[in-house]
Amino acid sequence: MKNIRLVFIYSVFMVSNVLNAQDLRTDWWTDARFGMFIHWGLYSGAEGMWKGEKHRHFNNYAEWIKYRNRISTEAYGKLAERFLWDDIDPEEWVILAKKAGMHYITITAKHHDGFALWDTQVGEYSFKQYDPESKDVIAELAAACKKHGIKLGFYYSHWVDWEHPFGWDHNRELSDDLSAEEFDQYWQEKVMPQLRELLTNYGEIAMLWFDMWIPHQETIVEEHQVRQVISLVRELQPDCLINSRLGLPVSDPDIDFETLGDNQLGAIYQTNPWQTPGTIAHSWGYNALENEWKSTNQLLQALINNVSLNGNFMLNIGPRADGSVPFESISRLKDMGQWLATNGEAIYQAGGIALRPTQHDWGKITYKSEGERKKLYLQVFNWPLDKILRVTGITATPKSAYLLADKLKTNLSFDQKGPFLHIDLPRIQPDPFVSVVVLEFGEDLNLDREVAAESSFGGVSLHARNLLSHKAEKVKADRVTPEHLLLKEAEVLEWKFYVDAPGEKQMSLSYANPGIKDIDFQLEIKGLETITKSLPPTGKVVVEPNQQFYAEEFVDTPLGKVNIPEPGYYTVLFQLKTRSRESLKLNWIWVE
Repeated sequence: MKNIRLVFIYSVFMVSNVLNAQDLRTDWWTDARFGMFIHWGLYSGAEGMWKGEKHRHFNNYAEWIKYRNRISTEAYGKLAERFLWDDIDPEEWVILAKKAGMHYITITAKHHDGFALWDTQVGEYSFKQYDPESKDVIAELAAACKKHGIKLGFYYSHWVDWEHPFGWDHNRELSDDLSAEEFDQYWQEKVMPQLRELLTNYGEIAMLWFDMWIPHQETIVEEHQVRQVISLVRELQPDCLINSRLGLPVSDPDIDFETLGDNQLGAIYQTNPWQTPGTIAHSWGYNALENEWKSTNQLLQALINNVSLNGNFMLNIGPRADGSVPFESISRLKDMGQWLATNGEAIYQAGGIALRPTQHDWGKITYKSEGERKKLYLQVFNWPLDKILRVTGITATPKSAYLLADKLKTNLSFDQKGPFLHIDLPRIQPDPFVSVVVLEFGEDLNLDREVAAESSFGGVSLHARNLLSHKAEKVKADRVTPEHLLLKEAEVLEWKFYVDAPGEKQMSLSYANPGIKDIDFQLEIKGLETITKSLPPTGKVVVEPNQQFYAEEFVDTPLGKVNIPEPGYYTVLFQLKTRSRESLKLNWIWVE
């Protein structure tokens, strides 16, 4: 028994050490929050077109043109002749990142096309082999990053490689002609020696960003190969971060952060490090026909959303073959940099709090702890018309409230009742994109994670996202149908809400009844009043005329007034009382 106890203690000690090492590796990265992605390679010379033909795939990802337009390896390599080496200056990319408020850069050292941006000694598929006038862009970028204090990371496509005869190509799903032994030959001949070059020849490498977007078990890549990469990284650059697209989950102690899907923003609060790779435009590599540019507001809100859920945002640029960056990218990065120069305190070294991700309809909340002082940053996307910012779910009382843009920290008046905090805002918002209100606390925040939030217009909406019971089926909104709960006879729904002043409260309900008979329900405000009503069939609504395009109609139905005798917390219970072949679709219950 003594030996078993010693083994257990040793195991806990070892796991703790591994997790501590993981935390230490990611400390700088979670503080940084915002980085630059650079997609640049041979595809930048094609600009999304090949021999007069546009990219053949609907997604128009220019970096996939070799595969989509079925270009031979040799013909594709000749795109190197289009690069204007006298004009290409990677330091300009670094300066752009720094002005944008970014703290790290990841560049596509080798994308799926298998072409190396650096002077590799492995194989003959690099700029050095195709253009004697070329230069080692990776070396120049590494020097510029070191000069300007920006962390450098490399994207490396380890699974897909369209150049090597034994690299993975999605077309092999048809031919089924690649053996595990052949793929391992590619791995040992190209992947491992090229990674060794990148980790050896360019100074400190902060991150290796792999791009296998499914678990390795669903691919030809085997775990021993993935572990071989990890061993190499830990041997040569122990502090280098590795992302989950290597093929392992973030729960593995050697995976440092989770990579969400491309342009997939965070939806839940997570404690593990994670990141969204996003684009300013649509394509990642430069596409001359690009016309889908995200606005500065969209990009700022994406960054803020992720930080509010403890995540990072890595935003992509796609330079041309002369190194230039499209004006649309530069202008947005300039705007973001100016915003961060004023409001960066609410992003860098900040995280989130564990309220519902969609708690407030006016924006998001980020959080920072500075010793005994706690700060909440209320990121206001939509400045309230009545100039009252309604915050729900924080029961501690702030010591002060002020605008982050106000250097004098002029106090904003506020009123707090239970989990409701009302902050009086100035008439003019300080920032045209996102304005930030700071709340300072001298104690823990004391979060109420259950109470439904107050709307910007007063009143409380009870819906699928603040439901306490979880048996009902939740249906997400689509193009024409709102989010709703699909209810059957036996389910009881429960919500918690707060009333800050007694009196009569008007209630209403939004629903769709697709059947042919009325459906009875019972709504109870626990301990106070019970409402029983029938909900008749609602039929359809015309979405677009003359197209036979119809959708379920959701009807706003008054439920009458309920007398609330005193301020406090109340519970709403909702249950169907009628058997029906069709399920009721409940959108929301509104308490005025």
